[in-house]
Amino acid sequence: MLNLFTQTGWRFLWISVLVIGLDQFTKALVLKNIELYQAIQILPFFNLTHVYNYGAAFSFLHDANGWQRWFFTVIAFTVSGFVLWWLKQTTKPQIMVPVAFSLIIGGALGNAYDRLILGYVVDFLVLYYQQWQWPAFNVADSAICFGALLLLIDMFKNKEEKHD
Repeated sequence: MLNLFTQTGWRFLWISVLVIGLDQFTKALVLKNIELYQAIQILPFFNLTHVYNYGAAFSFLHDANGWQRWFFTVIAFTVSGFVLWWLKQTTKPQIMVPVAFSLIIGGALGNAYDRLILGYVVDFLVLYYQQWQWPAFNVADSAICFGALLLLIDMFKNKEEKHD
């Protein structure tokens, strides 16, 4: 059993735990200190804005009748299960892929926790330029996106290595 945590990608699961912890900590700070819909400008292009997301990324299905809470929770746990299995298949020399998988698991479970406990996901990071505004997001969303970006980088890196 110890080999699973030293010889496979599971050795990076601490990243998932860190992401979940940081995500929940920042959301707790927002819930305690920022009123719903209150915006606090941090930089000329960045606000902290307390909002609830009943849907998925970019508020997809935000205004559905409530079934989306359970749908996205099941998806998060199912995807996390598959990614955990893939993570176990990675070998010790691999670093980028297991780190990416660990970020994705942490982000998915961080948001799933919100859906289970609160019924919605707490979002609070907002980037904007003049009238254009990126949809609000959180630490878990950032971890998922960064994990996906690492997977894309690894995919292109390995594609180049195969052609050399």
